[in-house]
Amino acid sequence: MEQKPTDLELIQNVLNGETDQYALLVKRHQRFVFTLALRFSKNREDAEEIAQDCFVKSYKALGTFKQTAKFSTWLYTITYTTAMTFLRKNRLDTTSIHDESTILQLENQTSSFNANGYEKQDSHAFLNIAITQLLPDDAAIITLFYKGEQSLEEIGEALHMEPNTIKVKLHRARQRLKEKLQYLLKDEVKELL
Repeated sequence: MEQKPTDLELIQNVLNGETDQYALLVKRHQRFVFTLALRFSKNREDAEEIAQDCFVKSYKALGTFKQTAKFSTWLYTITYTTAMTFLRKNRLDTTSIHDESTILQLENQTSSFNANGYEKQDSHAFLNIAITQLLPDDAAIITLFYKGEQSLEEIGEALHMEPNTIKVKLHRARQRLKEKLQYLLKDEVKELL
């Protein structure tokens, strides 16, 4: 069985002129970069644009990558910076969970959820809905910690914050996520948490 090259091996190959090897890095990290971009933009088209920009920027800056951190941490730092720049440029509106149209949309989703019965797969959908209702920084920290399995130090490096700050923000983000889930699921939240 052939062993897959590591990120560092792929980077070295790209830097040595094998530019087609970069496609393997993109394939390996595209899903998570897109997910993180979506947490910030809350819009699929914008998230795709942010993710594409991230990979273009990381390709151009690949020679500056210092191998003291994981490539994924470096890439998520670029994703965070690119998303923040994109949001500032486009001044995207944020929607409150208490906005009337949002409440109607969530009530419709909750109604169909109750009509279909409670299933474990649906819990992930509600978790994702709740995460999209968080502020972008909270959503990013939750995503990096739980889905990206990044340490507090790695998240701090990616978001340009101290690990202790990330720890506090993660705790607060969990609290806000719990509140969103309680709002969405009412009694069912006890089974998820």
